[in-house]
Amino acid sequence: MAGQQSEPEVSVIVPARNEEACIGTCLVSLVGQTGVTRELILVDDGSTDRTREIAAGFPEVRVLEAGPRGDGWGGKSNALWRAAQQARGAWLLFTDADTVHLPGSLARAVAEAKAADVALLSYSPEQEVRGVWENAVMPVIFAELAARFRPQDVCDPKSAAAAANGQYLLIAREAYFAVGGHAGVATSLLEDVELARALKRSGRAIGFRFGGDAVRTRMYRNFPQLCEGWTKNLALLFPSTVGLALLRMAEFVVIVGTVAVAMSELLRARVAPAGLLAVVAVMFYSLFFARIRRAHFGMGASLLALLGLPVFSLLLLRSHIHYKVRKSVTWKGREYEVKQPAEAGPR
Repeated sequence: MAGQQSEPEVSVIVPARNEEACIGTCLVSLVGQTGVTRELILVDDGSTDRTREIAAGFPEVRVLEAGPRGDGWGGKSNALWRAAQQARGAWLLFTDADTVHLPGSLARAVAEAKAADVALLSYSPEQEVRGVWENAVMPVIFAELAARFRPQDVCDPKSAAAAANGQYLLIAREAYFAVGGHAGVATSLLEDVELARALKRSGRAIGFRFGGDAVRTRMYRNFPQLCEGWTKNLALLFPSTVGLALLRMAEFVVIVGTVAVAMSELLRARVAPAGLLAVVAVMFYSLFFARIRRAHFGMGASLLALLGLPVFSLLLLRSHIHYKVRKSVTWKGREYEVKQPAEAGPR
């Protein structure tokens, strides 16, 4: 139970906009946390479904209204900033409505942050994927993120690298307000990364790792959601979207094309060329598969990931067009004008 007679150690803040499909499961997992005093706050960001009604059914959860956004503010930053100003905890946990928190994970996270002496501890949740395209595309994207934004660099105080995952941000209250909180990153569509950068620039230590032992999530529930979400993020996550798209498409063509030609040669009884091409195909696929396995997905998803390479390339190009040509992206029913994307860290 959250402490009622004293200030809670942690304020858990969940922004939610039309999340009726998952908010109940998320809140059940948070209400069940033990080992640390906490308060639970849900910020309803203009939901038109049953999100608020479901949240109101949890007596331990305080439900707030996000209210109107300031000029240029992102919806999530606006919601989180309003809640943070009313939160009472020494630590603030910002976590998304599509997360599920393992028993005891909140107390363990606080203990980990204190032991590591960090102002921010961010977990990249275990990703739940269903259906062919979620299984194929998500490992490719997270493998790319893992290769580009290495946790050991983010956690190194001597490195300028900064990254965070907005699905799980545990931040010391003092540090959060010292760098301006979400008000300081209000116009960014990757507010989690910008907040991590602000903390690291201030001289504070940050921690970032795969957190499958603490939290899991299903980011997108269908292919249109997946396209919309990654269109919003990819051009911000990678500075050369076109170059990366061409590289990954070439990787797909080399692997699949080499296998196809090897089979053709074998059918023509040209064993030596077929064998050589098979060796080349295995070599390129082994390098690809080793990269994918570092993304912490199951074997089935890892095997399907080859099909995700061309889709990832198309999503990169789509994101590039939205940022460079259309100058706008859509997310959760809102359209945002965007500027030239700057290099960032993983979502």
